[in-house]
Amino acid sequence: MAETAAPDHLPNQTAPASNDGEPLWRDALGECLRDLRHDRGEKLTDTAGRAGISPQYLSEIERGMKDPSSEMIAAVAGALELTLTDLTVAVAERLQAVRFSASVAAYVHNSAYMLAA
Repeated sequence: MAETAAPDHLPNQTAPASNDGEPLWRDALGECLRDLRHDRGEKLTDTAGRAGISPQYLSEIERGMKDPSSEMIAAVAGALELTLTDLTVAVAERLQAVRFSASVAAYVHNSAYMLAA
């Protein structure tokens, strides 16, 4: 049986990174929100209910499939008892950690290449 490609109107299951390999904001935001929700031991329905959004929409945000409005981000942050500043710092720290990890990996790769030469 031949594999068929997903229709153009369906979102990709894996969101692309930006051109320089850095994750997109929506991906980092979603991962951060999911981690914060899990840290609180909450289900999607718990957090989504307090934020006034559907659990399906929160799930799409957490998976990086939606670019939520600033109002939606504020609602979810509030449901997690965070300020927008707290959430923004947490996402920025996550992006910085990814950037640092990529820099270290590039350094190690380049060093190994120079040693082999």
